[in-house]
Amino acid sequence: MGPHPAVAAIRLAVRRALHDLLIDHSRITEAAMTAATAATVEARGPSRNERTPSPLVLVACSGGADSMALASALAFEAPKLGIRAGGITVDHGLQPGSDLRADEVVLRLRELGLDPAESIAVSVGREGGPEAAARDARYAALDAAAERHGAAAVLLGHTRDDQAETVLLGLARGSGIRSLSGMAAVSGADGRYRRPFLHIDRQTARKACMVQSLPVWDDPHNADPAYTRSRLRHEGLPALEKALGKGVVEALARTAQLSRDDADALDSWASQAEASVRDATGLLECAKLYALPPAVRRRILRRAAIQAGAPAGSLFARHIEEVDRLITGWRGQGAINLPGKVVAQRQGGRLVIRQG
Repeated sequence: MGPHPAVAAIRLAVRRALHDLLIDHSRITEAAMTAATAATVEARGPSRNERTPSPLVLVACSGGADSMALASALAFEAPKLGIRAGGITVDHGLQPGSDLRADEVVLRLRELGLDPAESIAVSVGREGGPEAAARDARYAALDAAAERHGAAAVLLGHTRDDQAETVLLGLARGSGIRSLSGMAAVSGADGRYRRPFLHIDRQTARKACMVQSLPVWDDPHNADPAYTRSRLRHEGLPALEKALGKGVVEALARTAQLSRDDADALDSWASQAEASVRDATGLLECAKLYALPPAVRRRILRRAAIQAGAPAGSLFARHIEEVDRLITGWRGQGAINLPGKVVAQRQGGRLVIRQG
């Protein structure tokens, strides 16, 4: 008999998420072998030093059902795929005994056969609110761990349910189509972060842990109504399903993918159009910007603001709309102040965006 359907589903998801790493590794290995002289290879075969090391993949694991299921699937698939597998847990220090919980997670990762397996303690600030601050600290720790170990990828256990919640949060913020795109299956520098479970529901991941007798830890923050995502998870989505019927989560996840496709196309259009709306000195020409579709124009404005020093995470749709009015609703208004001490103003038919 084969594995339980839930276990088969999570393993297949991991295998698909890592397919490109295997192709890249095969190419690198082939190139390395070609570089070796034929005489050396024929005489003694490639030495240990001549073999290209297998890529290392890390899993970010909180000890919850989603990430434990992911860790178990990676541990199973890694030897079959010819890759090395390790695990990282981040101790945010936000709860009493969090260090002990992190040590337990490391032990479970090692029992699965993951190596390296380690805990990283971080200090969570306050900027952007508790959820955003914890997320920033966590990703900084994961980036550092990936660099230190030379990892080719870091797997994250976000599920289809998490994607649906992210879409709803973006909708509530009114942040535009990119926000409705949710989380990407592959993101970060050089595609470092992979989310194999975006098409798998949370219940499947929990079921996979149960049938494999994997102990899981339920973070009390996930049920704390003080956190926006927790309220959405336990109150908002159930209310939507009660009003609209089952299938809301699947529909929201599908919306994320469709929105991402559209947003990617518009980003590409904006990239191609940007050069045509700049003058010889590199300044943006308002008349040419005005002629562009609003979705394309605003992407160019956003990119210009970020290039001038505005933090992307603090640059919201309302900021770009104010800058856009310098082009579409010009009445001689003054400069627009943007995050990061960036100033946007119209001068002689040109849009100037720079540090104030």
